[in-house]
Amino acid sequence: MCGRFSQAYSWGEIVAFSQPLTNKLPAEKGNLQPRYNIAPTTLIHIIVKGETGRELREARWGLIPGWHKGGLKDFKLSTFNAKVETVDTSGTFKHAYKSRRCIIPASGFFEWTGEKKDRVPHFFSAADGDLLAFAGLYERFRDPESGEEITTCTMIVREANAWTAQYHDRMPCMLLKQDFDAWLDGSGGMELLKQPPRELGEWIVSKRVNKAGEGDDDPRTIEPFKDDLF
Repeated sequence: MCGRFSQAYSWGEIVAFSQPLTNKLPAEKGNLQPRYNIAPTTLIHIIVKGETGRELREARWGLIPGWHKGGLKDFKLSTFNAKVETVDTSGTFKHAYKSRRCIIPASGFFEWTGEKKDRVPHFFSAADGDLLAFAGLYERFRDPESGEEITTCTMIVREANAWTAQYHDRMPCMLLKQDFDAWLDGSGGMELLKQPPRELGEWIVSKRVNKAGEGDDDPRTIEPFKDDLF
């Protein structure tokens, strides 16, 4: 599963990647501050189909379905990832799959190898240096305790291809730019999620990323590991 990734890009870069993009995040919600070690339950950027075109929004990573009646702390399922094999039939995800799809832009993601007590983190990014587009879903949830409406999301994952499988048996479902509209408007389906993924590059990074949120604001977090780096 994919439990950690990076969103490090400028406004110009995300606009060029996701053209046409019709809005900016409200100033009070963020200024596209680069993040390098994003963990579940934190806010991330998602791209959705709005009334006037594609929009960049913020969402809590970890989907809470609309039928949940309790508070955030009451929902115990792990929903930061949704398996492609069941995403269209699962009671947690199937309604969002039909009508609330999103794209999660990413500069890369992490996976680990080695023993549990001495895990080695690897960073994966597009071989051509462009951003990646992970297929996702989103929901709107009203917290009964605060009355706040919260947008939550999940990342769809699939069986790893032969190259990525040497590091982990799962990987994010990656969309191609020409398929963005078909994914967001629902005219495309499983064929978009199961197509061959982008060519990726990989390198080992510092073990500081083993701790959720560590180095989230430090670009050195995703640099190739050197003994004297930190």
